[in-house]
Amino acid sequence: MRWTGPTPFVLVTLLAAACGTPPPVPYAQQVQGQRTAKDAAFASASSESPVPPAERARFLPLAYFPIDDGYHVPAKLAPAPGETAIEMPTSTGQRRKMRRAGQLRFSVKGQQLTLTAFVEEGDRAMQRLFVPFGDPSNGTETYIGGRYLDLDRTATGLYDLDFNRAYHPYCVYNAQYDCPYPPRENRLSMPIRSGERLKP
Repeated sequence: MRWTGPTPFVLVTLLAAACGTPPPVPYAQQVQGQRTAKDAAFASASSESPVPPAERARFLPLAYFPIDDGYHVPAKLAPAPGETAIEMPTSTGQRRKMRRAGQLRFSVKGQQLTLTAFVEEGDRAMQRLFVPFGDPSNGTETYIGGRYLDLDRTATGLYDLDFNRAYHPYCVYNAQYDCPYPPRENRLSMPIRSGERLKP
């Protein structure tokens, strides 16, 4: 028999309302809300904004690929093979000393992929993982120097890898920022048309 009643999300919403708790926010709405909040923060008069006032009309609102659940995947962090220390070249010609925290293994659109997660050389707590990555969209649809993901460290080694939240480094908007370039091991062979992009 075909189900003709309320959808599962509607049922959850009704149950939450009956229990006096707010209904869960749909995933796409969460992502869009974060994007709207980021635009507002970057447009503010605060000195914290990485976008210079003279460049805000050019960059804001930020451009994004459509939200796609296919780029929101589980990942497992495994010990990184080889030497853990690495020096990443940056946009200002410096070299940033980092350490490999592990290798994220996951699947996107049917392809098995890996990305190395890093921490600053002196970061012993390792509560936050830095995942810079490049892909074939760089230089055309996205910044030529790649994009970033940030992950909160978990005790289980399981991660919620969401390319819809991938973002450009701040040197895209302001050359005074010093932004690490993704190392060769984090150059993906497939284009990641998800997250922040250049304005068409």
